[in-house]
Amino acid sequence: MVATRSLRVVFFGTPQFAVPTLDRLLASSHTVVGVVTQPDRPRGRGQKTSDAPVKARAVDAGIPVLQPATLKDPGAVAAIAALRADIGVVAAYGKILTDAILQAPAMGMVNVHASLLPRYRGAAPVHRAVMAGESQTGVTIMRVVRALDAGAMLGVVHRSIDPDETSEDVERDLARLGAELLVPTVDRLANGPIEEIPQDDARATYAPRLTKEDGLVDWSRPAVDVHNRIRGLYPWPHAYTFWKGRRLILLRSSPSSGTTHALGGVVIAAHREELRVAAGDGHLQILEIQSEGKRPMTAREFLAGTRIEPGDRFGSHP
Repeated sequence: MVATRSLRVVFFGTPQFAVPTLDRLLASSHTVVGVVTQPDRPRGRGQKTSDAPVKARAVDAGIPVLQPATLKDPGAVAAIAALRADIGVVAAYGKILTDAILQAPAMGMVNVHASLLPRYRGAAPVHRAVMAGESQTGVTIMRVVRALDAGAMLGVVHRSIDPDETSEDVERDLARLGAELLVPTVDRLANGPIEEIPQDDARATYAPRLTKEDGLVDWSRPAVDVHNRIRGLYPWPHAYTFWKGRRLILLRSSPSSGTTHALGGVVIAAHREELRVAAGDGHLQILEIQSEGKRPMTAREFLAGTRIEPGDRFGSHP
């Protein structure tokens, strides 16, 4: 077996998704010479400034950390170039890389992308796949190019999506699978060249960044579509609806198909643990719900303290 040449790696990443990949690189034969991550921001309910997961892991490992406000800053470009990296690895960094940054590592840059490219290019591939009710997803290791997630594919791993899994469930597992795929791919590049498969741009779909507005439930949609939105937008920004001026956050659900005689959004059962709402096709059993500003509750807990009646209607306006 040919020994793998040790490469100098500069790592770009910010959230928890990227941590397993960084950990695998740290345990590999390659050397992480620097980590580039987004600037510190207020986080959590108290909005206190704290280190993002990748920065915290890099600091703990004693790796130099760069946090440029913009990658167009000549100082940032110079600092990254000074690391003399052989290759760059990107995992959910969160910013578009400039030409100067892409050209800094001698062997270019590769990205750990959480979809089966060319489907779901963009910032929210996991959430958009779950929201769309996809039964399959995966991770693609690809070349980073100027066009969004359009580079040649170097490796892929598949994973099925259970009908009740949330984006959090799927993303956590894809982070692990991506990390397991990345290091062997870098090993092959070190001993390269390797096969690089161009993407079929005609099959590409886009997964835009999530906003809070994505969470508003359209009760005219089939119950399974509402269910997919609820689990796809968990743990953020959450699916929500309105009832008597209150914003209700929907956390867990179970859909049933079939004809109902009620309009979408009409409550058809509200008793003990049963909170069922009509949809455009079928109905939705709400299993966990949260009134804004309150803690998450099971349907039983919520109904014990909230007087919702059959015939009440959940809607898109306060």
